[in-house]
Amino acid sequence: MKKIASLVLFAFLLNGCDDGNLSVDIINFEDTATLSCTTNNIIYKLKEQESLLLSIPTTAFTNEPSASISTPTLINIDDSQNRVIYRAYNGKVAASNICDIIPPATPAVSEQWTASSGVIQMYITSILKVDDTDNSSRITGYNYNIVFKNITFQKPTGPQTYETFAFGDYQTTLTPPTLKYKALAEQCTDSKQIYNYDIGSSITIDNIDPALIVNEVTPVNAPRTGLINDTTNKVFYRTYNGSLSADYFCKATLPATPTVNQTWAGANGVSGVSGIIEITTTTLGNNFQHTITLKNVTLQKGNSSFRLGNSYVLGQLITIGN
Repeated sequence: MKKIASLVLFAFLLNGCDDGNLSVDIINFEDTATLSCTTNNIIYKLKEQESLLLSIPTTAFTNEPSASISTPTLINIDDSQNRVIYRAYNGKVAASNICDIIPPATPAVSEQWTASSGVIQMYITSILKVDDTDNSSRITGYNYNIVFKNITFQKPTGPQTYETFAFGDYQTTLTPPTLKYKALAEQCTDSKQIYNYDIGSSITIDNIDPALIVNEVTPVNAPRTGLINDTTNKVFYRTYNGSLSADYFCKATLPATPTVNQTWAGANGVSGVSGIIEITTTTLGNNFQHTITLKNVTLQKGNSSFRLGNSYVLGQLITIGN
């Protein structure tokens, strides 16, 4: 009789596990890829029959690196604007179940945990592509390492709290600037600003030391040099919301359009090491040609930075001979 009862119980357990539902007590998505929807602001992770959803405003992804590992971005979970949801399904889940305006009818959600409190912690770093041939670097995106701290999920069976719950990395991508400008740089008559540009960006040298641009040929291998600093030889890289033309520069008051999108400033130079403006002057008929080279210059914006390279030629400036 006991043997028969045991067989009946075993059969009941088998049948109970055969309805396609997934029963969970612990969730872990740290080693799964982070994906994002194009139709909404949800980023998510998928397993065979599970999903973990994070919905926060796109403005939270600032593309601004954290100042240090101890100063991450903190966002409070409120189940309204900042939401974390775990779902289990009765079948294999796909991106369409998360992102489609009208999601497929199957698989159905068999269990949902909704975070009611906690903190979303994001440590942000730049993703750099380095060119070893000239020691230049360009920012191609930003990495957001996301961890939930003291997060409480409301489960069908009651609340469950994790002191630390690793969501993982989420990356945004950028098209890095080419920084390839015209062969000839130009200089404003009054302000003496030197500039070169393309349709959407520019590099300028403001308040350049007048001793650098002189109508005298420089000796071989002995260019004039100056250091980038806060008062003279200030180097700026700017991007714009709209198209640039030569008419934009050299105005007493800058035109209203295009507006500046981003401003990156050259880091102050160190003699013989970095942040060096180098001018080599040769004759060009009755005129003078000044080749302007930026040596080991780093451009900074907030906590982001990238390198122009060992030797970046801004352009040749032509001045009229006496």
